[in-house]
Amino acid sequence: MLRIDIPTTESTKTTATVFNEFDIPKPPNGTDTEINNDLILLFDDEEEAVAYLEAIEDYGTELDSDAPEKQILNEIVSAISNDEFVQAYLKQ
Repeated sequence: MLRIDIPTTESTKTTATVFNEFDIPKPPNGTDTEINNDLILLFDDEEEAVAYLEAIEDYGTELDSDAPEKQILNEIVSAISNDEFVQAYLKQ
């Protein structure tokens, strides 16, 4: 199982509720929350994470540039893209 962390900071408060609130597609294996309130995206493996990344990027292109969920999508894309296991998978 691959777990990708989206840290919660003062400026970003991405939680599991954003998927329902903004109708954002959820990761195939759902999400979890760390004790420090970081959002964790759950995937079977790197291949599944990359497929989800592509789906989220496609979803984001359909939104207006000032849509409130754009920041959330950017955080998700950034977290997956910066994951060391995903990066190693993409270099294969």
